[in-house]
Order: sequence, then structure tokens, then C-alpha cells
Amino acid sequence: QVQLVESGGGLVQAGGSLRLSCAASGRTFSSYVMGWFRQAPGKEREFVAAIKWNGDSTYYSDSVKGRFTISTDNARNTVYLQMNSLSPEDTAVYYCAARPQTARGREYNYWGQGTQVTVSS
Repeated sequence: QVQLVESGGGLVQAGGSLRLSCAASGRTFSSYVMGWFRQAPGKEREFVAAIKWNGDSTYYSDSVKGRFTISTDNARNTVYLQMNSLSPEDTAVYYCAARPQTARGREYNYWGQGTQVTVSS
């Protein structure tokens, strides 16, 4: 069974930082793109960041560019999202996801359960 398990969420003050982790298991992800998404109450799920597992190519939404950093630790099969300069607008459930690099429509077919990030003023 493929599993993506997020952790590291919590409550943080505006301007603070959090590092989210996504532990991936159940298959080889070397040819996959790993992504982070988030969904705030009353809003649609939105793309945050992505990285090629077998490479250093990264992609960020404009809203987090310069503040968030996505990375992988291949030895631990873990994807990270380092979040700095957090604001209340970053409050959301954050999801880890995975897809083949060649997926048509860039559909992410594996998803984690999500971890709550709450940023207070």
C-alpha cells in the first residue's frame, strides 16, 4: 500500500516558521513528482509547491515563492516543506501528494491525510 503521511503542523505566530514532513512508503518514487497542496476553510484546494524526487527541479505558487522551500531526503523517503514568514493567510490543512512525472493532466494520484497549520496574528 502506498502511503503518504504528513506531520509537523501546528500553531505558530505570524512571522514564525514550521517545517512539514511527508513520509512516503509503499513504492519507489524516483520517477515521481512530489507536491504540497493546501486547503483553507471555505476555499478551494490550491497548489503550493512541487519537486521532482529524482532531481532538484522545484516549482512554487506565487503566494509562497521566496518564503517556502520544498526539499527531499532520499535516504529517509521524506519530502519537506519549510515554511518561513508565515501569515494568517497561510492557515490551512496541508496535504502531501505524488504523481508520475509523465502523468497526463498532471494528476496527483496519491495523497496524504493532511496536517493542520494555524497561523495566529
